[in-house]
Amino acid sequence: MPDTIETFGQSILQHGSLNDRVYLIKLHADDLPRILDHIDELAAQHSYSKLFAKIPARHKDLFILRGYQREAFVPGFFAGSEDAEFLCRYLDPARLADPVAPRCREVLAVAEEKRVRGKGDPEKAPTIELAKGEHAEELAAVYAEVFPSYPFPIHDPGYLRETMESHVRYFLVRNEGRVVAVSSSEMDRAARNVEMTDFATLPSERGKSLALYLLEHMEREMRALGMRTAYTIARALSAGMNVTFARMGYLFGGQLVNNTNISGQIESMNVWYKDLG
Repeated sequence: MPDTIETFGQSILQHGSLNDRVYLIKLHADDLPRILDHIDELAAQHSYSKLFAKIPARHKDLFILRGYQREAFVPGFFAGSEDAEFLCRYLDPARLADPVAPRCREVLAVAEEKRVRGKGDPEKAPTIELAKGEHAEELAAVYAEVFPSYPFPIHDPGYLRETMESHVRYFLVRNEGRVVAVSSSEMDRAARNVEMTDFATLPSERGKSLALYLLEHMEREMRALGMRTAYTIARALSAGMNVTFARMGYLFGGQLVNNTNISGQIESMNVWYKDLG
């Protein structure tokens, strides 16, 4: 079952046993400091092992006093003028131990080495479509085939339609009529930032740099809509996705240890960011 997304005052939280955490997705200043107590209560009630918060930098001291520490940051996240702090607090020390940490470091090093390769060949670029509600079942089928588990319910066509209508643009690539690769741009219009996320390519189509072409297309679309900062939270073990963002000029902002349940297990995630100008 996917984790629960709920509001506290004007803030947005996600929590549940799938990711075994409380995630403060969006903080409203009016909810401080009460929301810190609420997060602690949720963690105690459900015995979660990690607290994770994405907040404006000006509020970080309140969280630090509660035992949080920085795992990543994104400059200019809020309308290009204020940084975002990705803070965490581990309630179970075992959650901090990542047995594949050496492999994650290797993947990051490879991504940085391949930065010089740059963008893809325009002559090989596929046709990319903006997904609509009528495509939700096709998108959900791709996500279900690629990801045994995911932190948000992208396997559900209803969820895809709902988010399409509010703040997310989904993109797709077809081969002989079949959807073979998808991605999404999750926008915060007020803060003018966008998460480049939900990349999935069917196994038969890998090796064609489809994620790279999707990302390049997404950037053009997001610039046209006035987004200022782009970022992603990518699987630290995924060489393909980390290389893709490095090649497109994204900078490494830090690693979230054992943060997200994806592809059947909780994994560490890398934060990458880029000023879209």
